[in-house]
Amino acid sequence: MPALSTTEARPRTTPDLINGADTSRALDALFVNAPLRDYDQRPRLNDYTLPVLGMAYIATYAKQKGLNVGVLDAEAHGLGIAQTVTTINEAHPRWVGMNLLAPTYELSARIAAGLDEDIRLLAGGHHAKAMPAAVLADPRMTRLRALILGEGETRVAALLNDERCRAELPAVMWRDHRLGTNGIGLPRDKNVHQWTAPDIDALPFVDRSFLPQDPYRADDGRSEANIVGSRGCPYDCGFCGAAVSANPDIKIRTRSPEGIIEELERLHDDHGVTAFRFVDDLFLGADRIIRDSMTAFTAHRLGERYVWDATGRINVLHRADDALLDTLVANGLREVALGIESGSDRVLKAMDKRITAEMTASVARRLMMRGINVKGYFILGYPDERRDDLAATISHIHSLWMLSDRLPGTFRASVFEFRPYPGTPIWSRLVAAGHDPVRMLAYGDVDLAELGADEAMRGRDEFNFSVGIQFAETPLTEIREQLASLSREQYERGIAA
Repeated sequence: MPALSTTEARPRTTPDLINGADTSRALDALFVNAPLRDYDQRPRLNDYTLPVLGMAYIATYAKQKGLNVGVLDAEAHGLGIAQTVTTINEAHPRWVGMNLLAPTYELSARIAAGLDEDIRLLAGGHHAKAMPAAVLADPRMTRLRALILGEGETRVAALLNDERCRAELPAVMWRDHRLGTNGIGLPRDKNVHQWTAPDIDALPFVDRSFLPQDPYRADDGRSEANIVGSRGCPYDCGFCGAAVSANPDIKIRTRSPEGIIEELERLHDDHGVTAFRFVDDLFLGADRIIRDSMTAFTAHRLGERYVWDATGRINVLHRADDALLDTLVANGLREVALGIESGSDRVLKAMDKRITAEMTASVARRLMMRGINVKGYFILGYPDERRDDLAATISHIHSLWMLSDRLPGTFRASVFEFRPYPGTPIWSRLVAAGHDPVRMLAYGDVDLAELGADEAMRGRDEFNFSVGIQFAETPLTEIREQLASLSREQYERGIAA
């Protein structure tokens, strides 16, 4: 899916690659999203990647505070490491901000090591929160002046204005290289949540100039945009970095329905957007939130003008009455993404999903019979998954496909190989079971083209990586054969995964 604004094919200069900044004057900060692969070594297959909304929120807040900032989304632009480093150093910002994620940490560290010596570095993200001591000890991170654990808007802006304030900012860490020790901020203000979990209704709407691929032109001709309706998650899925047990400091917050509607209307007025995707876990994940939002959507007659997609919780939608589902349809709901994960109740229990395969089938049927499309996420090779569990998942996917053939709504399966992330509940259990954390961080590419899934995987190339460890009964070679087969079948059904 191409971005709405494109440039002619030509060598791109530094200003072309930096979004949202006034490049005619000095940059206070450049926020850098590392590529998922070094595209100098292996060309990218996909032509669209999810927007870095979290980074854009931070940039928007900093801009509101009078700072000149920009975003370099190396993944969206398909940049290699060398070009990313060159682009940063040519722009020469005072600060570089990076979002550290386990699969891309090594690439981020290589970028950090290549920065000019007078560029200061700050970083955050799931990997920073899960393994702060390891990040601070990494010799490639010597320019790191602040490691921000948790949500960053208010603390990043404060640091960009005055680095010395880090000593009074909660959950900000740094390395004293002279003493060989780590420092951490000790706030004087007792209201710590204003720094670590800010009021999201008080944050400015995302400035879309920071995002090179959002809004974008979808295949059906609509202008589409991604949006956040909440932050935090009350669930504890074993494989997820947002699991509540891994984030005890995060206060769960939802945006007011009126605030969400105001952003939708502004995106329509400014960019002609008529389709939206809620990317957070809770928009269709709590009954109260759903009902409050639908009351507001109905009052504003949104379903007459817009369509929208959202992530939903199967257990919550299973309890929803028919009237509520009918209201969702009337208000423009087009597709629900469900974390189905497995067709085996034994594996679902091990994941702490609080659902059953039967619940999944019931929810999918009730949605699709109303013309609502369903996207199901699945994990193959979860720790201790048996061959019969894997077979149950494959059978479940096929049964959902067959169900959709008889109903107005469509079903598409998005299937992944399991990989562990530090900070998740399953990570701790795997370490306790004797797995080597270093090996579990050795993420590498998985090329499924040789299995006949090259075109079928085009739109999902960014998600194909592995640590190369067999955690389940089924060998990885067979896991990948099933992954390729399911992806190919989904592609042949004419609906991209």
